[in-house]
Amino acid sequence: MKLLKDILYKAGIEEVIGNTHLAVETICFDSRLAEKMSAFVAIRGTQKDGHLFIDKAIAQGSKIIVCEELPSELVEGVTYVKVKDSAKALGLMASNYYDNPSEKLKLVGVTGTNGKTTVTTLLHRLYRSFGNKPGLISTVVNLIGTKEIPATHTTPDPVQLNRLLQQMVEEGCKYCFMEVSSHAIHQRRIAGLKFAGGIFTNITHDHLDYHKTFDNYIAAKKQFFDELPADAFSLVNVDDIHGEIMVQNTKSKVYHYALRTGADFKAKILENHFQGLNIILDDREIWSKLIGKFNAYNLLATYATALLLREEKMEVLTMLSNLNPPAGRFQYIRSESGIIGIVDYAHTPDALKNVLSTIQEIRGGNERVITVIGCGGDRDKSKRPEMAKIAADLSDRVMLTSDNPRSEEPEAIIRDMQAGIEITQQKKSLAITDRKEAIKAAASMADPGDIILVAGKGHETYQEIKGERFDFDDMKILIEMLNLVS
Repeated sequence: MKLLKDILYKAGIEEVIGNTHLAVETICFDSRLAEKMSAFVAIRGTQKDGHLFIDKAIAQGSKIIVCEELPSELVEGVTYVKVKDSAKALGLMASNYYDNPSEKLKLVGVTGTNGKTTVTTLLHRLYRSFGNKPGLISTVVNLIGTKEIPATHTTPDPVQLNRLLQQMVEEGCKYCFMEVSSHAIHQRRIAGLKFAGGIFTNITHDHLDYHKTFDNYIAAKKQFFDELPADAFSLVNVDDIHGEIMVQNTKSKVYHYALRTGADFKAKILENHFQGLNIILDDREIWSKLIGKFNAYNLLATYATALLLREEKMEVLTMLSNLNPPAGRFQYIRSESGIIGIVDYAHTPDALKNVLSTIQEIRGGNERVITVIGCGGDRDKSKRPEMAKIAADLSDRVMLTSDNPRSEEPEAIIRDMQAGIEITQQKKSLAITDRKEAIKAAASMADPGDIILVAGKGHETYQEIKGERFDFDDMKILIEMLNLVS
């Protein structure tokens, strides 16, 4: 429990009507959760404006309203706090309520289109191997040491986020590695957090359903680095043409990593097989269980971050070579008949191209590549034909199928994808709406040595259709189907 006046510190107050010496037990931005001792923060969301639900929050017992625009009629006994930006105020209030836990941790944020989950997971596993009890906030799972807390969003809302960080502090965590999505930056979910460092992996076509333009998407990512403090570090991939843009206005200390260009931290790929990578990090050679050039970047970012956090170089290199990739990230199996199956989360054009290019680089020669790919519903439609074209260009056979269609008709999504496949390549593609049947078809047409890529869902264990979630695990289905044909 905290006093309202204490949790409003730095919240951008413009006007106060009422008493700020009120006890606050909870902070909420969903009027359905409002109660007697809660502070309701009216957020202008992407779907609904919280200002429209102020009366409901009061009716449910809330005596504290934080908003950008005061209601035309004020209720007696209710304290109204007008702020410049209620979304930002929510983050700052949540941080203050939970005693600013991010200031008691070395919090490192990772942003970019691809690689966030792998880099944060590798850092978490690396620090566990050092004997630490680190925290992890990721798309796949949230962890306090080894204790799992299910993840519902790439970046949780500010109240959940600060509660989680407080738990980490209470349980002895000194480090936390966190995915920072463009949505979270734009929606001010990370407002009030103190980061020890930020990592930029890359930026490519994604989330234009939300950001509308690529420039807006870049600006959202850049905002994270603009707001890093002077005592933090920024680590950016300068092989990506947008790397330098990210840190143009940052106050933090800037470091670069790259495979192709000059940088503070460099890597070179010596060998790339299904068994793993042989790479040189700075001047030392290591083997890694991870596969592909994109993972060389992820390993380099992990290595560089550990050194920037003052870890000993040789210990970092030794531990890196023992780390396994996260679930659903180029996760592969080999059937008894010799068919190779790969499951990957690739759900953007660039990620799909990276995975398929990696397969092309390490394949033996005559084996076929059969790709099962879908696109999510209620998301950026412009990438659908592009992803289908990439799949057709870099595969011998393509199964166009459902991903998470959500409220859209799967057949409509598949038609959008088919528009990207050239007439000369249409014979190699097949549309099968049922994802399980598409995986089954791929397995049945594969010969020993062929490679099946099931892309788009990776670690997810569900399929979302018309507002319902159904159990669906690409890897389990793939194993089942490969066993049928072995």
